[in-house]
Amino acid sequence: MMDWHTKVSFPGESAEYRAAREKLLAAERDLRTKVEEVAELRRKLPLGGEVREDYVFAETGAEVRLSELFREGTDTLGIYSFMYGPAMKQPCPMCSSFLDSLNGTAPHAGQRMNLAVAAKSPIERIREFADARGWRNLRMLSSAGNTYNRDYHAETADGGQQLPVFNLFVRRAGRIYHSYNTELAFEKPEPGQNERHIDMMWPLWNLLDLTPEVRGDWYPQLRY
Repeated sequence: MMDWHTKVSFPGESAEYRAAREKLLAAERDLRTKVEEVAELRRKLPLGGEVREDYVFAETGAEVRLSELFREGTDTLGIYSFMYGPAMKQPCPMCSSFLDSLNGTAPHAGQRMNLAVAAKSPIERIREFADARGWRNLRMLSSAGNTYNRDYHAETADGGQQLPVFNLFVRRAGRIYHSYNTELAFEKPEPGQNERHIDMMWPLWNLLDLTPEVRGDWYPQLRY
């Protein structure tokens, strides 16, 4: 068990280091509190709009409706919109990196919620890339045959560009409602930053933020 009263120090550290680390620790405590405050505000959101259409998605060898993505006993559904439209020569490297992480998280998250990934390419094309990538835990869907992307801001209004958003839906008394969208994607980022709208779900960036080199101008690639 952790001893919450232990004062931590490490071999060879200077008084200057310890003073700076204590200042950082105070900021980390404040951040932890703020993260929980934001999560509480998210939990207190009233129900969003009722989903007006039971969207039909393509899945390998079958079709599945939005309502069928809810398993018995789990009333929350998260759908990540993967930037891989039919006109794109290859999938978005950033989305692919995020889904690498989500693939590992999915079996754990699946104990509490439903998860799916939707892209606008034909399902065969999506499945081919997913298999090559080793995404065995992600439910991959094609939204090519419905208006889900347009309705839930997973593409620009003219459909010319795919957008990497995460939408959350909830089921209440047999009806499905929109609950949350990572709308920070549509807010102007701070100078030198990107939108960071899904960073809390993406271990890569949180890991790099611990390092002296931080993120820099580096971005993931499909292959190394």
